[in-house]
Amino acid sequence: MASGEGRRHRHHDHDLVPLAALLKREMKSERMGKPTLRYGHAAQSRKGEDYFLVKTDCQRVPGNSSSSFSVFAIFDGHNGNAAAIFTREHLLNHVLGALPRRLGRDEWLQALPRALVAGFVKTDKEFQSRGETSGTTATFVIVDRWTVTVASVGDSRCILDTQGGAVTTLTVDHRLEENIEERERVTSSGGEVGRLSIVGGVEIGPLRCWPGGLCLSRSIGDMDVGEFIVPVPYVKQVKLSNAGGRLIIASDGIWDALSSEMAAKSSRGLPAELAATQVVKEALRTRGLKDDTTCIVVDIIPPDNELPPAPPPKKQNKLRDLLSRMSFRGSTNKLSKKLSAINIVEELFEEGSAMLAERLGNDDNSGQSTSGLFVCAVCQVDLAPSEGISVHAGSIFSTSSKPWQGPFLCFDCRDKKDAMEGKRPSGVKVS
Repeated sequence: MASGEGRRHRHHDHDLVPLAALLKREMKSERMGKPTLRYGHAAQSRKGEDYFLVKTDCQRVPGNSSSSFSVFAIFDGHNGNAAAIFTREHLLNHVLGALPRRLGRDEWLQALPRALVAGFVKTDKEFQSRGETSGTTATFVIVDRWTVTVASVGDSRCILDTQGGAVTTLTVDHRLEENIEERERVTSSGGEVGRLSIVGGVEIGPLRCWPGGLCLSRSIGDMDVGEFIVPVPYVKQVKLSNAGGRLIIASDGIWDALSSEMAAKSSRGLPAELAATQVVKEALRTRGLKDDTTCIVVDIIPPDNELPPAPPPKKQNKLRDLLSRMSFRGSTNKLSKKLSAINIVEELFEEGSAMLAERLGNDDNSGQSTSGLFVCAVCQVDLAPSEGISVHAGSIFSTSSKPWQGPFLCFDCRDKKDAMEGKRPSGVKVS
């Protein structure tokens, strides 16, 4: 039990309320406070490599409808569709498998970012073991009441459109052409970044990673490109106000044609299904069908309001107009504070490091499972105490020099971690 919950329970110890009445009151409060979800999907295919996932019947506690949450995801494959299909089929289970059991809702939400990292890396590791060279982006969205958690690799994007016309990007594009930090990470890990060179030494097209020629710095799969193309996702978690909002999740076939603001504006006032169709139509009108084009729209609607978000007034106040024009990259914290100040969205978590030692953190219980065995923080296999290798061992990002401090990795996952960071696997286990 979290300390916050403990204080809350102690605060009510003096209230002599019958248990049945208390449960009834809590159930009524939950019904009143839970938003309604409406969603729609639209797509136009050119290569047949875009796939999506919609699952609205997930439950944290099996059989308990009050623990329900929903998942929406887009997977934009390249070099074939194998990675996109595999990720759609396995990523959700790998994320849920990395979450500790018997957590309350608040603790479950706090554990999600770490579980998403483990799930993405495990999915990548398993797909690469098949020996296929396909790859995919992944934008994976979990909606639990008013809390939205987004994990992404690649350049599929998720945006949030809230009342008043403020548009917030909940992902980061991992394109080498645009992301300086990712270019530096790839080159420092042993990759080469450059444009395609044709006859006469003329360079054309976007920046790519060599070998392989991939334009992205993060993806799932792509074993032929190099381990410095990592599956570690950027994760952002926000809590909406009780005014709700609209999520637009789409592949780059949309975003190469429309800005975030254009996509949001084109669909305002429409129900989710028509909104998704309208976004795709607008992208095709602007650029034509040059790539697979897929869009999911999710409306998070307050309990007493079944209408879709209305278009904002033509004359917005200066603050909201400023927020709608602000670039997300490099100003996330400032943007979140301003949005929170006008009661639109509260930022709960954000992290984009590619280093597992930073993303998996410190494990106070040393990574032990309920069986008493140690568990790999990525692939969740049981380990004998002598087999576990601390994720912090030999890492400059470690907050502790203790090699016995969890979380732990199995030998294969430690090799993958070293490869992603541009190190040669040492083959030495820490006992």
